[in-house]
Amino acid sequence: MRTIFRNVRRFRSAFWHQGDNILSGLGRREYYLANRRFGSTYNLSFNAEIYRYTHPSHRISRALFADAAKVTNEDLSRAGPLVEYERRISAGDLVDGDSCQVDTLRELQRLYDELVESADACRLDRYAASEKASRSRWLWSRFIPQSSYSPVKGLYLYGGVGTGKTMLMDLFFDQLPCSWRKKRIHFHDFMLDVHSRLQKHRGVADPLEVVAGEISDESILLCVDEFMVTDVADALILNRLFSQLFSNGMILVSTSNRAPDKLYEGGLQRDLFLPFISTLKERCVVHEIGSSTDYRKLTSALQGFYFTGKESSALLKKKFEQLIGKHAAGPQEVEVVMGRTLQVPLGANGCAYFPFEELCDKPLGAADYFGLFKSFHTLALEGVPIFALHNRTAAYRFVTLVDVMYENKARFLCAAEGTPFELFQRIVTISDAQQMAPRTSSRSRKTDDMDLCVDNELGFAKDRTISRLTEMNSSEYLEQHAAMLAEKHPSSEHGGENALQA
Repeated sequence: MRTIFRNVRRFRSAFWHQGDNILSGLGRREYYLANRRFGSTYNLSFNAEIYRYTHPSHRISRALFADAAKVTNEDLSRAGPLVEYERRISAGDLVDGDSCQVDTLRELQRLYDELVESADACRLDRYAASEKASRSRWLWSRFIPQSSYSPVKGLYLYGGVGTGKTMLMDLFFDQLPCSWRKKRIHFHDFMLDVHSRLQKHRGVADPLEVVAGEISDESILLCVDEFMVTDVADALILNRLFSQLFSNGMILVSTSNRAPDKLYEGGLQRDLFLPFISTLKERCVVHEIGSSTDYRKLTSALQGFYFTGKESSALLKKKFEQLIGKHAAGPQEVEVVMGRTLQVPLGANGCAYFPFEELCDKPLGAADYFGLFKSFHTLALEGVPIFALHNRTAAYRFVTLVDVMYENKARFLCAAEGTPFELFQRIVTISDAQQMAPRTSSRSRKTDDMDLCVDNELGFAKDRTISRLTEMNSSEYLEQHAAMLAEKHPSSEHGGENALQA
């Protein structure tokens, strides 16, 4: 019986592949050639002047770019991230940068060209096959398992904080045709979606297979930002999930601070996670962005939204009152996922006010934070402490909170016990701890820092958090936030006029 099913599956796979080619015809081939010739013009309605204020990781010098990637007349007739990048440089929207980003753009352009050439075989165009054929394929896939790996490998980009990984991936994503089955999502959000779907399909024989089928039906090209694995529950399902997704033809483009071999390093039951690393390297080209420059830290000086010292709480409350204006702040409730709600102590005019312990000492996670920023664009957080061994769990939540804020382009006000660097000074990686001076007879136990937290995942994540906290208090980021509010709410007051006031 298994032999019969296996032969039927092979026949169906070959038949569908040939059928897709027949269905495509000359019309669809001409469509993709047209896309290559004229491109998907990037929407600059956001205002070219505003775009200049985005953080400096977007900026590449003309001299470096001219040496690294000279664009010919033939290149200018094509579309793609590298070509669009040069167009923006020529227009003066992008300036200054390094050759490492150009090398990454070359990889993204190579992938873009491969996808355009193989769009039929990859089944990227959501309108290519008839609705009837799609329903038939969906029905057959539920009864007879099938494997159809994409002929195009994905791309896994990794590098240090602030090197422009997210910006480069977004530039790539924005150049893809709108008709393609594509999705861009943050890793936290992606895993929340996966767990929510698993919950919905509880009781099914293999809910993970059903979830993988749903995801790949919706988008065959998946762009995942900030790939990082810190949760054992995520680690244990990633291998089976992505094995199934890749088997369904999924193409992954991802960014991360960690090389594949360093993912979930030191995590619980990591031996069960290792097959995922092998699968990832098999189905993706791995590319390192080698720049050592953190462009986020090259932004303008702090604008007065990050308060330290004895008067920090009073200053934070004063700034919050300025931002809400005439609106009265009071307790509010926001909906998160799976019917849960989050209580907001004070909220008004799109601004929420929380004591640190209410957001980071309670058992909250990314789902709660995403829910919060669906309702609020500004967060005021009071009492951010110095992180160490005694409050390591709170440090993890704070890192996740900053990630979600940054992903949602939210504005952040806080009263803290120290600068961003000082907050994480006692969080170190295993390698950092080994390089510290060992205890000697002249050093008593009392003089040792007994609250030092040795944690690899947190130790690596802290650099990203420090970098993002720095950028989120820069004039460039705040101007971008104000422009975003003006675009969403052109006729209403949302505190944007106070964005740059100290």
